[in-house]
This record gives sequence, structure tokens and C-alpha cells, in this order.
Amino acid sequence: METIKGLKRTRLCGEFTVADVGSTVTVMGWTQSYRNLGGVIFIDLRDRSGILQVVFNGEDDREMFDKAYTIRNEFVLAVTGEIVNRAPEIVNNKLATGAIELKATELRILSKSETPPIYIEENSNVREDVRLKYRYLDLRRPDMVRLMELRHRVCKLARDYYDENGFLEIETPILVKSTPEGARDYLVPSRVHPGSFYALPQSPQLYKQLLMVSGMDRYFQIAKCFRDEDLRADRQPEFTQIDLEMSFVNEEDVMTMNEGFMKKIFKEVLGKDLQTPFRRLPYKEAMDRFGSDKPDTRFGLELVNLSDIVKDCEFKVFADTIKNGGSVRAINFKDGGAKLSRRDLDGLVEFVKTYKAKGLAWIVVGENELRSSIAKFFKQEEIDAILSAMNAEVGDAVLIVADKDQVVYDSLGALRLELAKRFDLIPEGVYDLLWVTEFPQFEYSEEEDRYVAKHHPFTMPMEEDIKLLETEPQNVRAKAYDMVFNGNEVGGGSIRINNTELQAKMFKALGFTEESANERFGFLLEAFKYGTPPHGGMAYGLDRLVMLLAGRDSIRDVIAFPKVKDASEVMSAAPGAVDEKQLGELCIKLELPEENK
Repeated sequence: METIKGLKRTRLCGEFTVADVGSTVTVMGWTQSYRNLGGVIFIDLRDRSGILQVVFNGEDDREMFDKAYTIRNEFVLAVTGEIVNRAPEIVNNKLATGAIELKATELRILSKSETPPIYIEENSNVREDVRLKYRYLDLRRPDMVRLMELRHRVCKLARDYYDENGFLEIETPILVKSTPEGARDYLVPSRVHPGSFYALPQSPQLYKQLLMVSGMDRYFQIAKCFRDEDLRADRQPEFTQIDLEMSFVNEEDVMTMNEGFMKKIFKEVLGKDLQTPFRRLPYKEAMDRFGSDKPDTRFGLELVNLSDIVKDCEFKVFADTIKNGGSVRAINFKDGGAKLSRRDLDGLVEFVKTYKAKGLAWIVVGENELRSSIAKFFKQEEIDAILSAMNAEVGDAVLIVADKDQVVYDSLGALRLELAKRFDLIPEGVYDLLWVTEFPQFEYSEEEDRYVAKHHPFTMPMEEDIKLLETEPQNVRAKAYDMVFNGNEVGGGSIRINNTELQAKMFKALGFTEESANERFGFLLEAFKYGTPPHGGMAYGLDRLVMLLAGRDSIRDVIAFPKVKDASEVMSAAPGAVDEKQLGELCIKLELPEENK
């Protein structure tokens, strides 16, 4: 193979314009395509910036022409020549460089390529598992290049914005103490300390609070985080946060600062002007209206509570649910009667069952009669009251779930999204950003049979609710806030606890003994003894934010080398086995389950 010795690339392929006509330049890149027209060979040369057409003429230089004859797709070339205008009849208006071409005077083949296993083309329909196996080829595709450029741009804008607002970029450790509370930690065995383990950080939470104790005042970093949990489209075992913390602030200070960041992102990336301040939606209202703490409010289908109307009805499913502390709620699918067949309705019944609902009742309002799975169990005045509460008109379909509140929220929240997607109810080009506030401090874990932190154990409760920590933990509200973008949580944070006594109360409410709290978080509690400013912050999921800005459905599209659903990386076949010597150095002996042997 030839080398680039003595050559220097002038610019990227896609950066040349008609202003360069007459210039002698050198370009380097990959062969996108080649066409042999007998005495002339055309090569589309591609790099990150785009494509430039290169022309080899057999009459000008037969030796170079014969060399060009051997070129195939994905060969890496260096070409020197003159930028010339294309003939008017072959101008390609679809290309930024479509009015010019490079008339070659020197060709070097820097590297040959076998036939690639995937097509290097825009919006390839190759299966994702194949694309990920050959990710280094997949990343050559123009749409993937644009996604990586978008991610870079968002990171740069973050650094610029927070720098302009007085934040210091400070790195925090990757090998940290394991403090399990929430998702599983990834553990790293220590060779120097046999039997001891580091953890990979689930977030920089404790360190960024310690930076506030240290007087850094405003911190941020683009941080790698790790959680050993089951995956889905918008979740990875390793992910990236735009992480920040501020001293001497309240909730409004943090939210206002970050509204400014999103305003900058939308203007610079999408050319859109966001209106600030964003709406504030208390958690309870979000759940009651949309069945979700990350509501998509671009369309209707809001939940309505029918419990007071049906609490004394003769339909035992409804009445008993309410007596047992649950609720009966519904959504009105406008004009749904014509859109939903009986088969569709039966399918929706099965759909809500995947969210643990026992079933779905429905009423379709006809011109002169009702179609319903439950109407026969109700008096006419009860039916009229239900339809009135739902603002139901002829043609509408009322869909009802009765169960525990959380099941009702989950099932109807998911159902409204399903209907919106299925029937194109979500308007195009609308960017809906809001804050969900006043989250519960705790949520009950049936698996652990105790209250656990809704966000994390360091979140400050509302002052007026502190007195309820020991007696009514379920009613304690947190100074926590999530930023929601078109029904997706893109960031969240809170004001933090900044005194040892309240932090100890919080640990007690979470079921920690004083000994176990010190075992896990003693270094933080010790730091709090030496003057801790009021502080708060938040973190954005960078991968998810870029995914949404790009209009994609999976964060794998915006991560250079992502993991798949079983947490493996198919290109390098990670994770993999290690040899006995390495295990011995770490004092590890494997006892694998039978199915893994």
C-alpha cells in the first residue's frame, strides 16, 4: 500500500465550493462508489463532511487511469488534482459539492477493502444486530456521522453555557465505594486489597455534594455513569450525564438556570425559540391527569376520576375497588367509536393487562344507543353521570380501569400513549417542555417491604413535611424536580439535605440503622459537620436528550459503541471470560450456575 508521505490534505471533501475552481488540492477519504465509462472513471470520494466527485481521464494519464481501474468501494484514497466546474448537464443539486469535481493528477491507494458486510449508505435498512457487529462501518454512514456531530455539539454547548455561568468543570472518581441503594452496582475487584471491591459510580451524587462542601460553588461535568439493570430502548448499563450542582440556591434558581441551557440548546441545534419559564406541574396533578410523572401533554386523552360517581353502584368490580382504597378512572377517546372495532377493544383489554390491570371496561356512545361491556350493571342516571363527567358525545369511546391507584395510572397512562401513536394524535413539530415538581419523598417497595427513596436519600423534604418523616412517610413531599420533554424525562434533580441531623432522620425513615448509615455514607456525614451550604442540582441524560433532539427512538443510535439488551457489546464480544491467572491475582474463584457452565 502507498502512504501519504509528502502529501497534506487541503480540506475535507464536502467543504469545497465553486469558489475553489482552479485550485490544486489534495483530498483523502473512502470510495463511496465508482463508475467506469470506458475512457473516464468517476469516483465519489467520501469522508465525514460529505462527497466530492473525482474524475480520472485515460487520455491524460494512462498509468493513473489503470490504477483507478482497480479501485472498489471503501478503498481509502489520496487524490491530488484541480477543482473544476462540472458540465451543466451533470450538475448534482442533491450534493453540496454537486456543481464541481476534482480532475485528478495524482492517485495513491492508501488501503484496500474487502466487500463490506453492510451498505455504507444513508438510512440503511440493515438489521440493527448486524450494524452493531460492524459498528465501525455503520458509523461511516452519513446519518450516523450527523448523529455523532449532534452529540458533540450538545456537549460543547453544555460546556460553553455552564462556563459562561460560572461553573467549574471538575472530574469525579470512576472507582468509588459501593453504596448500594437503588440499582445494582457494577463491582471492580481490587488486587491490592484482596476481597475488597470498588464500584463504578451510578452517578457522581456524593462527590458533587462534597464539592459544594468544599466551596467550589458551581460544578458540572459530562460524567460516565453505570447501573447494572435490565435494559430497554432508552437505557444502557453505561450512560452519560450532564451533571451539575450549585450552592446557595433554591428550586427556582436551579430550574431557571437549566431553562436557560435548554433555550440555548434548542436555538443553536434546532433553530427553535423556547418560551420560558416552563410550566410547573405538581407530581400529583401529573399523575391524576396523565397517569405519568413524565406526561406527554401535546395531546388530550386526560384521565378523569369517576370514583365518587360509581362508589355506591351495584357493579361490584367498581364498588369493591373503591372500598379497598383503589380508584376508578377513565379516558375519553374522541370519535373512538368509529375507529375502534370490537376486536380493537378486546386488544386494548389485553394491552392494559400488561400493566397489571385486571381489565378494561368501555362505553361507546352511539346515536341512539350505547355499546358497552358494563352498561347493563348501571342505572341510567349513573351512566348519564359517567358520560357527563367524561364530556362524552356521540361517537366517543370511554375507556375505564378500576384498580389500585398505581395500576390505574400505569395502565391508563400507557393506554393514552398507545392510542396517540396508533391514531396519530401527536402534532408534528411541537416541543413541549415542562417541570414536574413536588415528588413524593418515598415510595413503598413491596420487594423490600419498606419505604425507599423516590429519587435518592439526600433529597431535601419540604420544610412543612419534615414533621411527617417518622409518622406519615407516604405524605412527605420532596424538593425534587424533573424536566420532561415530549413525554420523556430528560433531566432531574433536587435540593439536597445539608445538615447531619436531618440526614440521619432520613436514613432512619429509610430503615437504615445508625451503624449501616455510617458504614455506607459515613464520609458524607462527617463532611456535613464542617459547614455545608444549602445546595442543589440536577443531571441530564445526555444520550436521551440527543436522541430526542435527533428525532430517534433508541439511544443506541446516538452512542458510538452501545450495548444491546443483554448488556453485551456485540462488536467486541464484551463481556468475555478471563484467564485463571487474572482471577487468581484477584483472589476470585468462579462458581457458575449450571446453565452458564
